[in-house]
Amino acid sequence: MKTSNPVLARLGQAAERERAAGYAPPGPYGQPGYPQQQYPPQAGYPGAPGFPSAPPAATTMSIDDVVVKTVMLLAIVGVSGAAAWVLVPDALLGVAWIGAAVVGLVLGMIISFSKMANPALVVAYALVQGVLVGAVSKFFESLYDGIVIQAVTATFGVFFVMTMLYRAKVIRATPKFVKGMVAVMAGLFAVMLINLVLAMFGVNTGLRDGSPLAIGFSIVCIVVASLSFILSFKEVEDGVRMGLPQRYSWVAAFGILVSLIWLYIEMLRLLSYFQGDD
Repeated sequence: MKTSNPVLARLGQAAERERAAGYAPPGPYGQPGYPQQQYPPQAGYPGAPGFPSAPPAATTMSIDDVVVKTVMLLAIVGVSGAAAWVLVPDALLGVAWIGAAVVGLVLGMIISFSKMANPALVVAYALVQGVLVGAVSKFFESLYDGIVIQAVTATFGVFFVMTMLYRAKVIRATPKFVKGMVAVMAGLFAVMLINLVLAMFGVNTGLRDGSPLAIGFSIVCIVVASLSFILSFKEVEDGVRMGLPQRYSWVAAFGILVSLIWLYIEMLRLLSYFQGDD
């Protein structure tokens, strides 16, 4: 099956190599598949002397696998975030915030451009992002009481709405949609990175100061983050259809986690703009 996603294409190639080494997709009615072999006539039937034994079939990823891995990663983020909230003093919140963001960015790029699924890296990413989420949440909660629960509710509300829209095929991940989303997300990332660098030198671009421009920018980020779930759902669907090995469900769960964290932080920012001055 062809896919426009370069990451899935690489994973599909890896899966093909595994199939060539002895894995075959499941047969009809869920029966395990076996590599095609030419058996000698004297082999007779399976189990008979001389009949070569087939290697065990690899388990392919499923939607349930992705759901379980996503819940596990969210639990790791929650525990790590709670620990950061309790252990990181207020004076060091900024350091923890920036440090976790930089480390998370590096890990995220390694995971995204790697040709192999690495559960350890994905778990490490969740741990680091938990520190980021905990530090950011503690900062905003200290300024606006109750804002964290509001942002959490809004984030998962948007996630479930996008899930329903995708299942109902109201929004489809067409090739044009995917290309457009990738371009927009790359553009937003570049803008946010430039804004961060300028802010470090005391330059205020107005994108994060609560002004109408900042509100509009946060709304754009929230819309794009919400639509990015469609890309993640498509990746899961394509991965299942391509018969990728089960461990690649970690990569799919990673994509959903990235969108959830991005959406949550933007929700915090937007809500803060309507609750008072910074």
